[in-house]
Amino acid sequence: MAEFVLRDMVKKAGVADKFEIASCATSTEALGETAYPPAKKKLAEHGISCMGKTARQMTKSDYEYFDYIIAMDRFNLRNMTRFVGDDPQKKVSLLLDHTDCPGDVADPWYTGDFDKTWEDVSRGCRGFLDTVKKHIF
Repeated sequence: MAEFVLRDMVKKAGVADKFEIASCATSTEALGETAYPPAKKKLAEHGISCMGKTARQMTKSDYEYFDYIIAMDRFNLRNMTRFVGDDPQKKVSLLLDHTDCPGDVADPWYTGDFDKTWEDVSRGCRGFLDTVKKHIF
C-alpha cells in the first residue's frame, strides 16, 4: 500500500521524476502474488491503482541501490537485517519515524483494519516526503 500511496503523492507534488519507488517482502509468504484484495480495494477507494505489482523478496543489492529503505513495522525491520546488516549507511527507518507519532504501521493482515492502515501509511508517506524534500529540494 505504501509504495502506491507514495507514488501518488510524488506525482501530485510534481516530483515523480526524482523518485524510484519500489516495495518488497522481507519474508517469503506472498512472493509472486498480487496485492492483497482488501488493500487493492482501499487504494481504489482513493483513486490509486496497484495493477501489475507482484511481491518480490528483498535482496542485499536493494540496500546498495536505494537511498532509503523503509519498514512498516519492527517485525519487518528485524527481518531486514538479513539484507542490510547493521545499516552502515543509515538508510533504514520505520515509516512512522517520519511523523510526530513514531511506531509501527497497523498491519491489516492481523487487524483487518484497512482504514487504520491507510491512515498510518498516508501520514507516514507525507512525513517521509517532507523529510526527503529537506535533503533533495
